[in-house]
Amino acid sequence: MKKLNFKNYNFKIKNKDNKSYIFDIVRKKYIILTKEEWVRQNTVFYLINELKIPLSHINVEKEFIINNLKKRFDIVVYNKTGHCSILVECKSFNIKLNEKAIDQVLIYNKFLNSSYLMITNGIKHLFLKNLKEKVDVINHLPFYLDL
Repeated sequence: MKKLNFKNYNFKIKNKDNKSYIFDIVRKKYIILTKEEWVRQNTVFYLINELKIPLSHINVEKEFIINNLKKRFDIVVYNKTGHCSILVECKSFNIKLNEKAIDQVLIYNKFLNSSYLMITNGIKHLFLKNLKEKVDVINHLPFYLDL
């Protein structure tokens, strides 16, 4: 897989029936290794290793409903009180971050009401802070203790 704009993390990867699988430490199972999954797993390790977020406060690929439509978020981080604090939208590393990706995470956030948003394709990362009336671009996400 392509080198992403994250530190080098150690992943458990196995091959079966000519397909590669990566172990997801959140879901505790092997997942088919797609380009988007590669970005998602690197992002999870970034959250844990760099922002010091406890594994137990991260949720991956959960379904929710907006206007009677089933949607699925990539990653959510909960703070100490169980509030959704970081919503992450992951795209494949060959997809450019654009208005469509930003709109998607903003629509999801109307339901999840997260304080911080991250949109990443593994190469570029966009960090946003939800300020109720508007959303500001910020340079980085806060550490877990500051959520």
